[in-house]
Amino acid sequence: MKDRTTRISKFLSLVLRHEPEKIGLALDDEGWTSVSDLLPRVIIDGNPITFDELQNVVVTNDKQRFSFSDDKTLIRANQGHSVQVALGYEPLSPPATLYHGTAERFLSSIERQGLLKGQRHHVHLSEDLKIATEVGTRYGRPVVLLIASERMNKHGHLFFRSQNGVWLTEHVPVEYIQFP
Repeated sequence: MKDRTTRISKFLSLVLRHEPEKIGLALDDEGWTSVSDLLPRVIIDGNPITFDELQNVVVTNDKQRFSFSDDKTLIRANQGHSVQVALGYEPLSPPATLYHGTAERFLSSIERQGLLKGQRHHVHLSEDLKIATEVGTRYGRPVVLLIASERMNKHGHLFFRSQNGVWLTEHVPVEYIQFP
């Protein structure tokens, strides 16, 4: 069962964050899509997923990647989109420092350009050192950067917090990054 749940989660990440057209899905301006449109289109192990499976993925995903609308008729990814969506997050004052996990091989580029959002809408930051380390591990030998987020915010950089607790910003210039 866990393998199917993992495959469902990965496929949902693909279609709700990057390629909704892969299954003929339409996202609204805020990234929402109808659960009734989604369910018959997501085929895992040769079978469409059920609402119970979808709800299980939303509720149990360790990174809380997805959200339902209050009435559970709509679903969306919480952040990490490469397709154009307006998630509707209000700017917030961040904590004094945040963390960014990356791989050692990216350090020279970050030292020159700062943290760039790349194909995503924002740079992702964390309040949790352990989570930042885990993120860095996905890309190679992990390195955790300390971000002077409060100072950035005081200098006019906007921060947002996704529903699953990930801090988001457009760009982190080099002068706000503490390298190991």
